[in-house]
Amino acid sequence: MHYDILLNLIVHYGYLALFFALWLGIVGMPIPDEAIVMTGGLVTTLGLLHPIPAFILTYMGVVSGLSVGYFLGNRIGVKILDRVIKNKQSTGSYLVKSQAILNKFGKYALVISYFLPVVRHLMPYLVGIGKMPYPKYALYSYSTGLIWTLIYFFLGRLFGNYIEQLSILVEKYGWYTLGILAVVFLVLRLYHYAKPSPTV
Repeated sequence: MHYDILLNLIVHYGYLALFFALWLGIVGMPIPDEAIVMTGGLVTTLGLLHPIPAFILTYMGVVSGLSVGYFLGNRIGVKILDRVIKNKQSTGSYLVKSQAILNKFGKYALVISYFLPVVRHLMPYLVGIGKMPYPKYALYSYSTGLIWTLIYFFLGRLFGNYIEQLSILVEKYGWYTLGILAVVFLVLRLYHYAKPSPTV
């Protein structure tokens, strides 16, 4: 149902719908970021949007949304996390997980967190509260965000008819799903190239 609403918004508002859907992800959109980005890829195959501006606006929405968390954490501090947890009780366990990842991996936690739903949104708050310098945050967050957006954008172009199913798998199994899809894609490509051409 949420997916249908998103598709309808894109039909009516185009590129801006992609940007704002992802930018508002930091406050808890009912649609997973992965599904939004994959939908962005899908609509480019349907001719509704051009691939290049669609990707650029999608990427800008991703990094802008997460940067809001960084600046809120940096300026307001722990109080902002208390408010986030109060508004959504289920984030408490994810916060513990996010802090553990940050303690163990430091700046590289920004890379890892991108591929973990919910943790991805909490990590910018934590590094902002920890006063990580913005240039360092931008280097690791924006570069990883580019790769993450590329992956899901092209997944949408390749497997657009299965976005809802893929979103559920990603939420449940994280980057294991990406690994399986990568293997399936490689096998299909190898089969395509190895298949003998039909004789005339």
